[in-house]
Amino acid sequence: NESSYAVALVGAGLSTESGIPTFRGPGGLWTKLGEPSMRGYQQFLEDPAAWWRHQADEQADPAWTEFRDAIDRAEPNPGHFALADLEDMGVLKLTITQNVDDLHFRAGSNSVAEIHGNRTKLRCIGCESRWLRSDFPVEEFPPTCPECNGLVKGDTVMFGEPIPGGVLDVCFQETALSDCMIVAGASATVYPAASFPETVKQR
Repeated sequence: NESSYAVALVGAGLSTESGIPTFRGPGGLWTKLGEPSMRGYQQFLEDPAAWWRHQADEQADPAWTEFRDAIDRAEPNPGHFALADLEDMGVLKLTITQNVDDLHFRAGSNSVAEIHGNRTKLRCIGCESRWLRSDFPVEEFPPTCPECNGLVKGDTVMFGEPIPGGVLDVCFQETALSDCMIVAGASATVYPAASFPETVKQR
């Protein structure tokens, strides 16, 4: 291998072997249920307390509860472990993942950019601070950030929500350094992620 700076771009296909359904395509969650509202983030901003109450009600959305349960049951598969091994060997510098299932970290990867967030975490939409859900007790709806008093929401990026600037900066910086991009389980049709392998290939 002549490359000196490999970066991986990972999509939902990598986690299907772990029992997590993809969103698009045959059997995909959105194929069955329809795509979520493109105004999801706007609706959160309009009434964040209502969003939090909906999240707290496990009976509110049975189909999504089923999806969340599938993620909770999921374990890393050989694909996740292979990426962690490549990182340990010094071959893989960063994994850019579109998945929110936390399986890269559970497989042992450390250098991971989660462009769509992580469902086990919460995030401030102001300063982009992140916390494990288990470390952030939600005592009132909506919770606010102890650092900047901004609104706190689930870390998962909603439809209509900008990808947090901090993680996007990391992706562009590492893509600029990369001379080999491994694309695994990603259709590479959703931007900005789709632009990363294009950039490496053009160089």
